[in-house]
Amino acid sequence: MADPRAEILARVRTALRDRPEPGPVPREYATTREYPDVVELAAERIADYRAEVRRVDEDGLPAAIAEALRQRAPRSMIAPPGLPRDWHVDGVEWLTDEPPLTVDELDAAGGVLTGCAVTIAETGTIVLDAGPGQGRRALTLVPDYHLCVVRARQIVATVPEALARLTLDRPLTFVSGPSATSDIELDRVEGVHGPRTLDVLLVG
Repeated sequence: MADPRAEILARVRTALRDRPEPGPVPREYATTREYPDVVELAAERIADYRAEVRRVDEDGLPAAIAEALRQRAPRSMIAPPGLPRDWHVDGVEWLTDEPPLTVDELDAAGGVLTGCAVTIAETGTIVLDAGPGQGRRALTLVPDYHLCVVRARQIVATVPEALARLTLDRPLTFVSGPSATSDIELDRVEGVHGPRTLDVLLVG
């Protein structure tokens, strides 16, 4: 029995036999753009996604973490392996992921505190690559609250610039605001497939 797919493709090739070959497709894509202040642009775009963004300096970072947790009042916070010790502020129970927490323990936790690998200013996207201070993907997908520290030197303007900084065989998570989706009537629902609340401390 003849293969219908092969027969159809053969007919298409026959019909196109006398057509000229397509020309080359230009691939000189723009990889960067100049902005007066990519840090300010990142802050604006992240906030557009209904995330809370606070600008802080390096010396004030532990106090800013403590203040964010005081306002959100999580029951407990997860500290990924490699998280700086001075980020483990008082006033909250800290859970470590060594040995790995179970799904039930992740779900019961109040939130997670992480750093990031790179942040894309144009899209307001924070990229995690499971490096030190970020942990495995489940840590930022199961808890209801994510507090993320982004340093100014980790911010680039465009997606191509971000990809150039990343190791693409690592598990990458792209975070553009709190988890959200909309149904057919465009009613927005947050927290469907990730944290319902995202706070970002932008350092520098």
